[in-house]
Amino acid sequence: MKKFSVVLLVALVAVAAAFAGGSNESAASEVKIGFIGPLTGDYANYGVRCYQAVQLAVNEANAAGGINGKQITLIAEDSEGASDKALAGFEKLVNNDKVCAIVGAVLTGETLAVAEKAQEEGVLLISPSASADGVTDIGDFIFRTTPNDGLQGKVAGYYFAQVLGVKNLGVLYAKNDYSQGLYEGMKEAFEAAGGKIALAETCMVGDKDFKTQLTKLRNANVDAVYIPNYTVEMAQQLEQAAQLGMSMQFLSGDGFTDAQIYSLAGDYTNGVIYTGPTPGKENAAFVSNFKKAFDVDPGTFSTNAYDAANIVIAAIAKAGTDRTAIRNAVAATKDYEGVLGTINFESNGDLVATTGVYLVVNQAPVFQGNYTVVDGVLSEVK
Repeated sequence: MKKFSVVLLVALVAVAAAFAGGSNESAASEVKIGFIGPLTGDYANYGVRCYQAVQLAVNEANAAGGINGKQITLIAEDSEGASDKALAGFEKLVNNDKVCAIVGAVLTGETLAVAEKAQEEGVLLISPSASADGVTDIGDFIFRTTPNDGLQGKVAGYYFAQVLGVKNLGVLYAKNDYSQGLYEGMKEAFEAAGGKIALAETCMVGDKDFKTQLTKLRNANVDAVYIPNYTVEMAQQLEQAAQLGMSMQFLSGDGFTDAQIYSLAGDYTNGVIYTGPTPGKENAAFVSNFKKAFDVDPGTFSTNAYDAANIVIAAIAKAGTDRTAIRNAVAATKDYEGVLGTINFESNGDLVATTGVYLVVNQAPVFQGNYTVVDGVLSEVK
């Protein structure tokens, strides 16, 4: 009887502990964080680098003792770049794995789909790379550590017109939320600065042959061509443009920050000017640690993902594993010193940000300056 009583008492204590602190608190010895992004398929180059950066942040936190003595378990779901698979991954992470927060998704389209469910379920979602306007408008549980397309597009448009002196611009953009969002933001700013979109051509993600569109752009006698697309398509577009003898300036957006562009396009990348996040003060140390861990250079979105993961980890350390408390702690982030630099969030979950400009020289980005746009005026931020 005494043995039975002891067993019963232990069981009752375990049950009480499991329910202590609310439905999202846990007495388990681990803290579960989720990740969603393309780990296989055409856009794995983005997803894998982001996942590795989150894993690096988790490994570092665990080596330092975890969160309040609990080790962090990172659970990743492969979206393959598809919204339906991202949604399936979200359902598993939230309902089966019981994660308390999610870093991701990676691509804009899949993030828009998952963000709707995250807001409904009250789960913090912080994307390192979904830049389209409207992502954070879905609700107050949605954040991102990448500048939105509105700011990037504004800086791009004014920089192209006022700094580079482009008068007639050609564009080749993909019909997706990311590429079209960047194009539309750039177009508005570029035209406001006195530039003209001489010709805008479109393509589909996954296309391989762009010579028809490029030939039209070549014949339009444009000063430069803007290609705000994903890595694989841009690599093919640059190579095919060279084959067509197109020697004008090529311009791009933060999709060009993926280091794989250099292995895919090689010397065709030289001379490209693109917009992207500004490098932070601790970026060199992060690059070194990342390369040591994974034997590959990170891309800019890796930097974003690393900061996103560390912000989530800090929020959990402060607020516990209650999902709403985590959201509130992330929203209260103030002057967080990450590898992106000093991080704050706007009231809608957007990153308070500036946009960097880069020139590719010898297959490597060279930072040209840090810019913002205030009241229609392009300003360099030192």
